[in-house]
Amino acid sequence: MAGERARAIAQAFAPQRFWGHRGDYYYALLKLRSDPLYPGVLDALRGSSAPLLDMGCGLGLLAHALRQDGQRMAYLGVDSDASKIQRAASAAERSMLRNVSFAPIDLLAALPAHQGNVAILDVLQYLPAAAQPGLLQRAAAMLGEDARLVIRMTVADGSRRSGVSRVADRAANLIGWMRSRPRDYLDVDAVLAHLQQAGLTVNLTPLYGNTPFNNWLLVARRG
Repeated sequence: MAGERARAIAQAFAPQRFWGHRGDYYYALLKLRSDPLYPGVLDALRGSSAPLLDMGCGLGLLAHALRQDGQRMAYLGVDSDASKIQRAASAAERSMLRNVSFAPIDLLAALPAHQGNVAILDVLQYLPAAAQPGLLQRAAAMLGEDARLVIRMTVADGSRRSGVSRVADRAANLIGWMRSRPRDYLDVDAVLAHLQQAGLTVNLTPLYGNTPFNNWLLVARRG
């Protein structure tokens, strides 16, 4: 994302006083400027007006990126980290984002009733392998005719990129950014099979950008 656009979003996470903690601000700025995730997801969702459920939303950066991009669909971000949800809600309120809400929810326990778009970004590898198919099936069932399922995932294919991704995910847990450690990385063929069995058409493309990670973007639609 261009520097000025990234700074405009990150400013919502800056402390209100000069001595305040700036960790979220610098994280948001670096993430937005270096990660190809947000341009990719914005392109995937553009043209749909269906509500969006963002599973594992973290600080809710996607909500800010959507509004900056002119996309106005209703947005609900859920995450198991209640502290991040609180900070996400405060930043959204500070930026006066309309039709945006957040809720602390454990994806393995319960999901809100939803019909529309679904985003699952950098989340699945933190769930046990046994839980991943069920979550994918529930996400697929939420899609309407004008909706998309957007997943950014790390693929375990034995490549150097895959190894770097594993180290980075583990580091995120060790420093406390992610509450849980990475569990099981995805088998691409299994993911595609689950979604195709649910009646979805799937497009999978690499989303490396200038990063060393083995990230891929999956966009699925009904029909």
